[in-house]
Amino acid sequence: MQNASYSPAAERNRQPILQVLSALLPPTGRALEVASGTGQHVAWFAAALPGWTWQPSDAQDAQFEAIAAWCTEAGVRNVLPPVLLDVLEPRWPHQGPAFDTPFDLIYCANMLHISPWACCAGLMQGAARHLAANGRLVTYGPYLENGVPTAPSNRDFDASLRERHPAWGIRRLEDVAQVAAAAGLHLAARHALPANNLLLVWNRQPSSP
Repeated sequence: MQNASYSPAAERNRQPILQVLSALLPPTGRALEVASGTGQHVAWFAAALPGWTWQPSDAQDAQFEAIAAWCTEAGVRNVLPPVLLDVLEPRWPHQGPAFDTPFDLIYCANMLHISPWACCAGLMQGAARHLAANGRLVTYGPYLENGVPTAPSNRDFDASLRERHPAWGIRRLEDVAQVAAAAGLHLAARHALPANNLLLVWNRQPSSP
């Protein structure tokens, strides 16, 4: 597409992710996408889930024009202008008006393994602050799991990530769950998707009786 960045991986995985979201979500709601990147996901989801309002975001504005271009190409009107959001900042977004209405869905794909480990806690804590009472955090990407053999492609990918940046790397699901629990979230569902990726659904911890 002219004037728009393109991610082959986002093109491949957008429909399998959408199939899970379509079964998971009610007909209407408000969604925040963290680390929107090129905008291919938010444009695709917004077209397929028109009852939802989507708020894209990213830590930098380099892809904001691409997000707008993908949404224009998709013909969607339920996507808000992207905002600058750094998960490590205590205020979301970190520029412009702060969010004042809870989100029914916070969605974050392929961020945890290409960011410092502290970003995992930032994401979980921010989600706990901004999710509605029955809202869900959905994360997508590769994970390592105790007792589950790691696919050779994920082993190679993990090694390449750590070569590129010592603070990057595929995260262990059990470590992510521990950080989520500290923020008051628990793993409610695990969906295995193509190319050795997982879609994980995180809910608020159940209240004690």
